[in-house]
Amino acid sequence: MPSAVAPDIRDLVTGTGPFGPTEVRRLLDSLGTDASLHRDLRDAVRELESQPERSPATAVRLGVCQNLLGRASHAIETLRAADGGALALFHQALAHLATGAHEAAESCFEAAKKAGYDAAACTAGIARSLRAAGQPDQAARIINALGADAHESAEYWVAKGDVLAETGAEVTDIVKAYEKALSIDPGHPAALFSMGVLHDRLGNDEEAEACYEKSLQRYPASVGALVNLGILYEDRDDFAKAQRCYRRVLEAFPDHPRARLFLKDCTSSDDLLTTEQEQKQRDRLDHVLSLPVSDFELSVRSRNCLQKMGIHTLGDLARTSEAEILASKNFGETSLSEIKDMLASKALSLGMLTETVVEEEPVLETAEPSADEQEIYAASIGELNLSVRARKCMTKLGINTIGELVRRTGEDLMECKNFGVTSLNEVREKLVERGLRLRGE
Repeated sequence: MPSAVAPDIRDLVTGTGPFGPTEVRRLLDSLGTDASLHRDLRDAVRELESQPERSPATAVRLGVCQNLLGRASHAIETLRAADGGALALFHQALAHLATGAHEAAESCFEAAKKAGYDAAACTAGIARSLRAAGQPDQAARIINALGADAHESAEYWVAKGDVLAETGAEVTDIVKAYEKALSIDPGHPAALFSMGVLHDRLGNDEEAEACYEKSLQRYPASVGALVNLGILYEDRDDFAKAQRCYRRVLEAFPDHPRARLFLKDCTSSDDLLTTEQEQKQRDRLDHVLSLPVSDFELSVRSRNCLQKMGIHTLGDLARTSEAEILASKNFGETSLSEIKDMLASKALSLGMLTETVVEEEPVLETAEPSADEQEIYAASIGELNLSVRARKCMTKLGINTIGELVRRTGEDLMECKNFGVTSLNEVREKLVERGLRLRGE
């Protein structure tokens, strides 16, 4: 159970106990196996962010967690005000790497190594930065220069495999490096992702899928693994799972171009497939309903009764109720059971297609908004004079007018990153001033 690893995420993040690489690993293991804990992490980060003053040690906790949530720019700013220790420097380097600031990342990795952070992990980080900057040969040199001690590190073997892949080495050598990393850390997300990519390229879809899925059990989820896994799900027409993958990417990066495009295409394909499947089902049902009752072995009495009632096909029977059948002269319980068994053999039943009269619900007439109300709804969201944080959230949510805002619920707004209860209450107050409310309130 994840709770055995980190029983209280908020206490771990906002408390005063130890917070080092071991605690961060416990945090990642818990978050990777229990998605419900993500909200606890976000709540803990919001709590630390709301503190007007924070100690350098608190800044470390906050900055590390901001980086885990994918907020690299915020993490860099926070960690600069931290204690300057190894953990702060290492995660500052990771945040720089995420933003594409390769030189800054290399500098922070070097500083973290000098401050006592795991040397192999820091060197592997530098190698990643060099490869991202288009310097694979230099990355290979620093990885190959590591001593035998580094060979006990999963980070070393992942970096080794990445360098081999980048420099065009044999696939068998690349795989051996990743397998060595996984023998040290079976759940290492980077090793699993890279193995997934290799299987993907070789056409081993099942192996690739298994690697991507396992890599996502460690937090934070890899965007690359989610996108690639989504594509594999699409290839086998599992559009629901594919859509979940793309939506997870968009939850963290709303403007991610590939995820947005793939989600749109995936949804369209799903709709098309559903339409095709529904049509096939309708065609199959039409075929069954058109089968003549004379094709089935019935007693002479049953056959004669059906003929007198003008029932010639299974469809005719499916549109006839049991009471109507029994009302026919000479049609008893024995013949009724015979007919039911015949229909059941084709997954049909008496009266299943009988048209029922449904009483229509009265249509409520809605009053046309007055000219004044239309003017208010059309007004720019800027008319509310919201705070900077609230305005930014409106922009992220694509809300440009007051009318678009009042069509949203409070829960809709709270889904936006950095939009908390304070911002929600601010929006409510501004709307009330104009006699308006959010949807459902």
